[in-house]
Amino acid sequence: YCMPETRCSTSENSAFHHLSTDVPLEKMRDREREDFGVSKEEDIAYSYPEFSLRPGMINFDESHEKPWILPPLTDLTNLSTQTKVETPSLGSYQVAWIPGDPENPQDRTLASKHLITIGCCIMAFNVALASSAPSSAFAAITHEFDVSDEMATCVTSIFLCGYIAGPLLWGPLSELIGRQPVVLGTFAAFILFQLGAALRISFPALLASRALTGFFGSGSLCNSGAVIADVWDSVHRAHALSWQVTMPFLGTALGPVLGSAINKSGLGYPWIFWSIMILSVATWFLIFFTVPETYSPILLVKKAKKLRETTGDVRFYAEHEKANCSFIGILRRTLLRPVEMMMTEPILLLILVYFSTIFGILFSLFETFPIIWQEKRGFNSYQTSMIFIGIAFGSVLGRFVHLFLAIPMKRMVNKWYGHPPCEMNLHGAMGAGPMLVGGIFWLGWTGTNAHITWWVPALSTVLLGMSFNMVFISLQCYMIDVYLTYAASALAASTICRAIVGAVVPLFTRQMYIGLGTQWACTLIGSFSLIISLSPFIFYKYGSKIRAKSKFSSALDLQMKERIDAEDKKRILDLLASKSNFQV
Repeated sequence: YCMPETRCSTSENSAFHHLSTDVPLEKMRDREREDFGVSKEEDIAYSYPEFSLRPGMINFDESHEKPWILPPLTDLTNLSTQTKVETPSLGSYQVAWIPGDPENPQDRTLASKHLITIGCCIMAFNVALASSAPSSAFAAITHEFDVSDEMATCVTSIFLCGYIAGPLLWGPLSELIGRQPVVLGTFAAFILFQLGAALRISFPALLASRALTGFFGSGSLCNSGAVIADVWDSVHRAHALSWQVTMPFLGTALGPVLGSAINKSGLGYPWIFWSIMILSVATWFLIFFTVPETYSPILLVKKAKKLRETTGDVRFYAEHEKANCSFIGILRRTLLRPVEMMMTEPILLLILVYFSTIFGILFSLFETFPIIWQEKRGFNSYQTSMIFIGIAFGSVLGRFVHLFLAIPMKRMVNKWYGHPPCEMNLHGAMGAGPMLVGGIFWLGWTGTNAHITWWVPALSTVLLGMSFNMVFISLQCYMIDVYLTYAASALAASTICRAIVGAVVPLFTRQMYIGLGTQWACTLIGSFSLIISLSPFIFYKYGSKIRAKSKFSSALDLQMKERIDAEDKKRILDLLASKSNFQV
């Protein structure tokens, strides 16, 4: 913060010290000069102390070496008897974190961070499970409500439509009131609206229930990643987020397994929704007790309010209180910025196309597998659903393969001062691209061949699951590092595009496979995947140049590169100088 020079007269034991760093500023806004009661011609001396504060500790650090600490919070009520502070009325004190503060989300214990991560991952798994589980009940829904196959498919598609609007609302709301109330509230509504589907009142009621379930479920899904990002630092964040990315793939892949198992048991398809409700209620209590508020700006606002109440000094404030955090203001930025970024950022555009392709392929499998294994090979619905286990297993395997490929980047963190090149995130996506294309052609050209046993095409699903997850983890980490400050807008654009494609593709997948045949339909999809899989290689070679021209990219690694190059040059010159002196 910036404030007029502060002078303090202190008692012998006072923790306040004179702030003597005066910086004359020649150019200032006229309005600011008038506020400070000086003429436009008169110079103003400013002090720039680095200030951080929490209940129990106030830290003025002028030299960046030795902090000055006030008495504990219990003694702050008697502050006026110990210290007299002569500060202009416009002076203010910004509340910020200090290292080691246990209330700072990133300074929580390791056990607490792991519990928060587990709770968020299970919550994301539940929402994804609910999205795909009814796909195994399409035949029962068609028979009960006398609707077409395409209308039954809408039970899955309309759930994903809720993903389109949800992130635009729940993301900004979490910035206004915090993560915890949004996560708990939306997940509770997600549980409640399962009733409309479980009670099977009518087909329109089923669709309405599914749409609302998806809408509220997206609040938990999009904020689960935000909560994990809140508590882990940049070095360990990718490791935790890789599980958060993996869980939706697991849930989506295992949903049909759950649904078909319930159908086989004779309980009826409503028990698909009852089962998800029971699991979700248990998860809600888990996150209620393990996931606290983690959004740092909101926590600092609470600290500032507590200090104002305790000390009676209204000059304590949190940065979040000064920002334009009205709901309309945040919503306007959230709606317009993702659209602007999609139209002006080539990196983001290609990533969104790649993500949408994978999401479309994943949800098209709900129609593809029945064609290959039920209609062509005579499997029943339960046996067909077991094929999805290959996708789930491949997703978990892909997560560990990606972490292995990410080791070189982890080793570069210290050298690059915490900001290694963003393109180092791309190794997973570059390796997964050929796997994705190979898996699609493998499935298409062996799936309906009667001379090839059933488990040969089934093995291709492991390759597909690996490639899905590796691409998502790799490109999502890359996207977050590229658009650091605007990562939320980039993620919102990603969620919307994926949801649109995931909702639309299943509606015409069956017609495409029947019209073109399984082989040529997969050839078409594989050819497009081959083209888009080149994008990580393009990013790896030209990404830094593209980012340097972007108005949304932070490009911190490019700044670090200049610093590293300067240090290397100095080191070489020093070495040459020392060698020259030695020879002399």
